[in-house]
Amino acid sequence: MKKHLIRNLYLQGGDLSPFESPSPEVPESHRYWKWGSDNLFPEALALLSRRSATHRRIINDKADYISGKGFSFDPQQVPLQHLVEHTNHRGESLRVILNKLAFDKALFGNAFLEVILEPNGALSLYHQDASRCRIAYDNRHVLLHQNWRSYAPSEIRRLALYPSFEPSEDGTQRAVIHYKDYEPMYEHYGVPTYIAGLDVSAIAYKTDRWNISRLDNSFQLSGIMVLDGEVDNEQEAHQIITNAEKRFAGRPGQVMFMVKNNAEGDNSRFVPIESDNEGDWKALHDQATSDIVIAHSWFRSLSGLDYSSGFNAERILHEYEIALNTLILAEQQELLEPIRALVSQHLHCETDSLQVINRPPTRSKPLYMKVWEARKNDGLDYDPQDPEQQLYLAQITKYSLKSIE
Repeated sequence: MKKHLIRNLYLQGGDLSPFESPSPEVPESHRYWKWGSDNLFPEALALLSRRSATHRRIINDKADYISGKGFSFDPQQVPLQHLVEHTNHRGESLRVILNKLAFDKALFGNAFLEVILEPNGALSLYHQDASRCRIAYDNRHVLLHQNWRSYAPSEIRRLALYPSFEPSEDGTQRAVIHYKDYEPMYEHYGVPTYIAGLDVSAIAYKTDRWNISRLDNSFQLSGIMVLDGEVDNEQEAHQIITNAEKRFAGRPGQVMFMVKNNAEGDNSRFVPIESDNEGDWKALHDQATSDIVIAHSWFRSLSGLDYSSGFNAERILHEYEIALNTLILAEQQELLEPIRALVSQHLHCETDSLQVINRPPTRSKPLYMKVWEARKNDGLDYDPQDPEQQLYLAQITKYSLKSIE
């Protein structure tokens, strides 16, 4: 990874000022707290996620599991049903919004949701790309800008930080909800849960890149090619080496060329550099992959890492149950809590019926099986006459947030 990207991975602090002050005339509401020492920490995290396959897979899976398969709700609550199905004027559903929030929070440790209260009492929710958002120095506003590398105060969009609302030019009231993962010493921005795995994510990317370079070079040995030739000056020697590297060196420079003058005969030769480090590289990559999963507080079977040794449905279901009760339900609760409050306050609807539908990635029993049949299959006591055991498995597999309330 390039040096300037590695530098971006450091969080705010150090000898640099923690906030940006474009000029003394700019008010505090237009100045902002830096996100990282150079204010480009989100860009570095996003780039790293695009380069490490396992790291990106875990982020994608977390977002998908947290957003679930949709929502269950009381259909008699018409405003609530409309919000779930049409959360904003773009036609996005609440499940789409929740998925984007969960993705940002898994990637950046922060997520931003814009809330719009229209004059007619309607409520709209819009996801805002976390990489575009910064917390204002007054700690009461969120500043939005397309490119923080070339920040100009005149180009920012300023919104109130929830629970405060401020009027907009179109007559609406607007605010932004800021979700963030807690981290000691960092007040203005959250820190992603995998922060301890940044280095191993970079290692996994570099080992993948090393394999690609070996493939590009057709797994040729590294070595030194000594060319015998008559040259009058260093410029001619450099030209010979450059031409040879373009044709034979491979990518990135598997062979190093040297030009040497000899009195008699042709003494050109190739000196191989042998290195028996195949096992070391594979072990390094495997260890980095395992550490990435641990840093994310995630599970190998839910990341598709153990399929090569056989598809174990029981292990997947077991680890999904653990993930559901330790991470998924808690994240759903955190993301939905302010949305519930908004629906209750502004749409005057009860929100107890609003639940995320969670389903495991695989099933060990068919959904058409009844509860008593499943208990019998598992060797447990069963009663075919019990009304609760007469239910089909399809009727009881909609996990909800009620299990943690």
